[in-house]
Formats: sequence, C-alpha cells, structure tokens
Amino acid sequence: MQLLMSMPDFANPAIWFSLLTLTFLEIVLGIDNIIFISIATSNLAKEDKKKATQIGLILAMVLRIVLLFGINILISMEKPWFEISTSFMHGAFSGQSVILLLGGLFLLYKATSEIHHKLEGDSDHDGVNSKTSKSSLSNVILQITLINIVFSFDSILTAVGMTTGMEGSLIIMIIAVVLSVVIMMGFAVPVGNFVNEHPTIQMLGLSFLILIGFVLISEACHMAHLDVFGASVGSVPKGYLYFAIGFSLLVEFLNIRLRKKQKPVQLHGYQEEALQEGIKLEE
Repeated sequence: MQLLMSMPDFANPAIWFSLLTLTFLEIVLGIDNIIFISIATSNLAKEDKKKATQIGLILAMVLRIVLLFGINILISMEKPWFEISTSFMHGAFSGQSVILLLGGLFLLYKATSEIHHKLEGDSDHDGVNSKTSKSSLSNVILQITLINIVFSFDSILTAVGMTTGMEGSLIIMIIAVVLSVVIMMGFAVPVGNFVNEHPTIQMLGLSFLILIGFVLISEACHMAHLDVFGASVGSVPKGYLYFAIGFSLLVEFLNIRLRKKQKPVQLHGYQEEALQEGIKLEE
C-alpha cells in the first residue's frame, strides 16, 4: 500500500472525481466524530461548547494529516503485537486492532456513563460542578483527543485503500481531509445545539455511540482473526451502521414534528443545575 507524494494533475477530471468522492467519504466517516463531540460537549457551558467543538475538529484534521505522513508506520502496525491462545479462544492482536478495541471499549464506557448521568444525575460528572470551568473543558478536550485517534485511524485506513497507486494520492487525501473538516465545522455547532435541545436525540446519540463502540470492537476482533469456541468473529459492514442511525433519526424527526407542542423532559446537565441555582442561561 503506497501513497504518492507527487503533485496530482488537476486538469484530469478523474482527479476531481476522486477528490469529491474522498471528501464525501471523510464527511460520512466523520459523522461518528460529530456525534461524540456533540455528546461530550453537552455538559459544558455555552461559551465553552463552541470552543471545544472547534478544537475537537481541528485535532481530527491534524491527526488525519499526521497519520497520512506516517502511513508506513500505520501499515506496519498490522503485524501482531501479542497472541491469545486458550482452549476456547484464539487470536493475534496487532497495533491496529488494539487501538480499535480500546476505542470501542471507551465509547461503551462513555455512552453508558452519560446515560446514567442524564437520567439518574450525578453530583460530579466529567468535571461538571468542579471548581473551574477550565478543568471541565480540558477534560472534554482530552476525551475528544483520545477518541479522535480511533476515528482518524479508522478513517485513514478506509480512505487510503481507495487511493493506493493514484498519482498525487497523498496531496488529494490531505485536501479531502481539510475540506471535510471545514464543512463539518460549519454544521457541528448547529447539530450539537439541536442534540442538546431535544432529550430524545441525546439518548439516540448515546445509543449510537454504544452501537459504534460495538462495531469498533467487532472490527478489532475481526482484524485479530479472533476465534471464540471455534467461530470466527466477523466485522459489521459500515452500511448497516449508517442505515440504523439514519432510520432512527428519521423516525425521531417525524416524532418531533408531530409532537412539537409537547414539553420535553429535562435531562440532568448544567442547564438544569443552573436553573436550580436561579441562574438564567443566555440563549
């Protein structure tokens, strides 16, 4: 697998088609990132939310470009790091599979913790109610950075497979990454605000994170050729994931439109805590 550093021939229509296709692919693969950033920043104050979102997406862009320049190191991580061999389980985990596995487990933990906090409440959750807003913001940015490593890793591996051997493939990939992040930055804040204004969308978003975490774990096990009780663990096609997300959102958008007169329930969060203390938040 090789990316060519030469300048692409932009007079060639095929180059522009590849660029548009890759940009669209990066946006689609970035949906997971936007969902996570929207959920992770939901507990921040309004002035910090936009800042964390922009920092998160810029980090995603930088990480993707760094991974592109270090693609040889990335590909070398296909070699097994360690092997598990028992009477009922066998697999060889590489660096790639370990990163995906840890990322999937982190998403399961994060989503489950957020669901508990939103419904049950928590006096000190992810830095909220801490002594300073700065500690909460830095906590969220750290989480976004960690999950960006996983999402960037998965995104680059998928996109590189489409450009192997193409003239100027590295330049095309970098342009596609920058364009996709710029486009996502324009939609991330409105999407985040919409998610935070509708409790059911928040719960769906958290459910999507659980689903994405499961997909990452299954993909990691598939890359490790993991066999459990003689059965191989297969990966879940991304199309199934995006269909489930899209269909669920369509149903909920219809529900919101038909029941817009109903007052939504108030989930636990900084908005509720501010109201309890008599603080009116700016719209």
